[in-house]
Amino acid sequence: MTLLTDKRVVITGGGSGIGADMAMAFAEAGAKVTITGRREAALKAVADQHSHLDFAVVDVTDEAAMVALFETIGRVDIVIANAGAAESAPLTKTSFEQWQRMLNVNLSGVFLTLREGLKQLNDGGRLIAVASTAGLKGYAYVGAYCAAKHGVVGLVRSLAAETATRNMTVNALCPGFTDTPLLTASVDNIVAKTGQSAEQATSHFESTNPTGRLVTPAEVTATALWLCGPNSGAINGQAISISGGEV
Repeated sequence: MTLLTDKRVVITGGGSGIGADMAMAFAEAGAKVTITGRREAALKAVADQHSHLDFAVVDVTDEAAMVALFETIGRVDIVIANAGAAESAPLTKTSFEQWQRMLNVNLSGVFLTLREGLKQLNDGGRLIAVASTAGLKGYAYVGAYCAAKHGVVGLVRSLAAETATRNMTVNALCPGFTDTPLLTASVDNIVAKTGQSAEQATSHFESTNPTGRLVTPAEVTATALWLCGPNSGAINGQAISISGGEV
């Protein structure tokens, strides 16, 4: 018997990056995992790698779709709100549409995931939101993203207090710059806007982490597994920095 045998897990944004890494690790730990996202081909490519994985094409910003997803899945043990997106611009050049996109995906999507997941959560369940160090501090040129991630941390703390007597926990993971397709897209954006090489742009992100390297998805996954393992019930309402010591 493995750590999470027969546990039912839902992970949003499971088609790549941290979500895909988590999906494989939780499946290998014995859980039955449903991953969600907007790109069917990416989700299928991940789900095909393990018999304990299945997928659903769902946009986390679509309230009706999220309600239907959790009603269809039924009772769950672990819900991980991982789906997110990042765009950058000086605040004076941030359009209201861009602002709204960042809030919709990174905050409202987490709200819908946690709300609907909570309705189906078994006794002793776990709710986890993947936030960012951008939920703990400010970074220039990503004001909308930072605002959304700060909102996620506040939502997690509020929900943890609300459910503290119900034998469940609610926590946020706050990775520093992590080696994912999302970061690759940010590198490509810097290259396009500044003329820097991809190596120069990547080096900027690496140097922000005190370790001088990018965080790996596996390091974030390991923290999620710990929060879902034995003797973790006292860890509640926390925003856990996974950043090599960034402050």
